[in-house]
Amino acid sequence: MSKNQLCLDEQLCFPIYAASNLIVKAYRPFLTPLGLTYPQYLVMLVLWEKECVSVGDLGQILHLDSGTLTPLLKRMETSGLINRSRDPNDERRVLISLKDKGRDLSAEAEKIPKELTKNIEFDNLNQLRDELKVLVNLLSERI
Repeated sequence: MSKNQLCLDEQLCFPIYAASNLIVKAYRPFLTPLGLTYPQYLVMLVLWEKECVSVGDLGQILHLDSGTLTPLLKRMETSGLINRSRDPNDERRVLISLKDKGRDLSAEAEKIPKELTKNIEFDNLNQLRDELKVLVNLLSERI
């Protein structure tokens, strides 16, 4: 392996890591008034789209393990955003659904994506998102 391959600027992982950290930081001023952290916002995005999802499916969608997801969901349940209940058809499965408070947040959260991207002059934002999805899928298959 040449030294050049060990330069930070040559790594694929670093700009993705830095962008991820900066994106979370950019979301914070919008999420804090809603009482949400970024991971909680991701959970809410899934629930606003699907209304009800199992913990296992949610973990797959968000690429989070149950050790990370369970405490996150417990905090969201305590704050009145979601319900956690056993699946009546399969007691082993836990279902997550929105409470009214969580459902009502969608109206306020709807403006967030547009606000975040309004000052970004990047013509290929959708293309970048789609290419990152491909990368996530490829990496998910390998791990």
